[in-house]
Amino acid sequence: MSDPQKLHPIAALLTFLKELKNLVFPVVFLVLMGKGQKNGFWDYLPLAGAGAMVLFVLIAGIVKWLRFTYRLEEGELKIEYGLFIKKKRYIPIERIQSLHISEGLLHRAFGLVKVSVETAGGAESESEAELTAIKKEEAQVLQQFIKQEKKRKSESAVNSHADEAEEAEHEDLIFYRSRLSELLLMAATSGGIGVVLSAVFAFLSQFQDVIPYEKIFKEASHFIEMGVAVIAFIVFLALLIAWGVSIGLTLLRYAGFTVRRGKENLMIQKGLLEKQQLTIPVDRVQGITISENPLRQILGYCSVHLESAGSRGEAEESASMMIMPMVKKERALNMLAELFPDYCFSAEFTPLPARAASRYIGRACLYVLLPVGAAVWFFWPFGLGFLAAFMLAALYGFVSFKGAGWRIDGRQLTIRTRKVSLQTAFVLKNRIQSLEVIQTWRQKQKDLASVHAAIRSGIGGKRIKVANVSFNDAREIYRWYELKKEEDYDPGDRHGYCRD
Repeated sequence: MSDPQKLHPIAALLTFLKELKNLVFPVVFLVLMGKGQKNGFWDYLPLAGAGAMVLFVLIAGIVKWLRFTYRLEEGELKIEYGLFIKKKRYIPIERIQSLHISEGLLHRAFGLVKVSVETAGGAESESEAELTAIKKEEAQVLQQFIKQEKKRKSESAVNSHADEAEEAEHEDLIFYRSRLSELLLMAATSGGIGVVLSAVFAFLSQFQDVIPYEKIFKEASHFIEMGVAVIAFIVFLALLIAWGVSIGLTLLRYAGFTVRRGKENLMIQKGLLEKQQLTIPVDRVQGITISENPLRQILGYCSVHLESAGSRGEAEESASMMIMPMVKKERALNMLAELFPDYCFSAEFTPLPARAASRYIGRACLYVLLPVGAAVWFFWPFGLGFLAAFMLAALYGFVSFKGAGWRIDGRQLTIRTRKVSLQTAFVLKNRIQSLEVIQTWRQKQKDLASVHAAIRSGIGGKRIKVANVSFNDAREIYRWYELKKEEDYDPGDRHGYCRD
């Protein structure tokens, strides 16, 4: 692939649609301004401005496609692109961690894919480079060339054919496949309903100068006069519709979720309308997190995420990549033990001391102090009913206290915390970038401290912390981290350090 290659012409349309999506609000606003009776040139100006914006974006998409080329040459992926100024980007093959492949509706109609190039230390919010639309065969050739080039530099030629056969054998192995019942449960117990409602309100707020809200509210007042039952039914119906939409969106995103295990990588496939294929290099995994919200915990289910260095992860999230969206916790622990034999997935933790409970309960009550005080003041004496919020806050604080804990197994630190969901993080010592013990003057009075461990995650990092452990426990964790990272680990006994 030393000759410059161009993207498929559909890439121009995809670029146009992507840029047009960013301009949807100003274009719609200009179109609505231009509606009505036309008496002169200035009345057509908003429509002309909207048309000019759309035309510019279309021409820009075509020019970007014409000027975009890529090729593999001299151990590098070389990309040339630009709208007004031609730019060149050379990415060494050894820096490429993985290629993420996805298929949108337009891609699937023409047998194309989008390839996102992920590199070590790349930005977490975007890929190092993107090939917006190329044929599937070209993507496979690109994958194979990069794989062979990396093998040629890292392994001897004698073992290369055997290793390739072993890798192919591993890639055919399906390690995990989500069930429809699990995805339905995940969709039904997620917080997607809040996202849907927020998106609707955000969309409507863009047109507050156009939509006659006063007239709508005046008409709605007639329904209010009909009684509380009607209002409750309308609210219930709106929430039910939003819940149904969130379930549908979740199923579309995670349909066919499959994890394949290779020799060095985990390959994730998911999506119905937009099919995605993500690759996670195992040696880039910095930690493992098991998440259980209250309802899923009662049902015995959880989701599993991997913290990966040098990967953009999933969209707006950090570099936390979900590898099991919804699975029985016992099954998840067994699969993780098989997938990551260097880790210990024990259920026993050292709890926080009883004197730390007041810290959790007091902080939770402090968060509701101002809103409850304001409600009591403005709605006196009926506002006294809001004092019940302190009981709920105290219960939340106590549950958070009971959920927190820590554990050391040889060269692994495990920390469990709860905000709303119960989060259990498993981190190896050699993956911890820094560890610090923090003690405020209030904690010092109760002989408590907080432990913060930082790991690499994406271009930045992630902090795993547990608050209000006993100070002696915090010193024990710190002394454990100060020891040489490998002195307590016997490579010949991969499970020997996981105590019962």
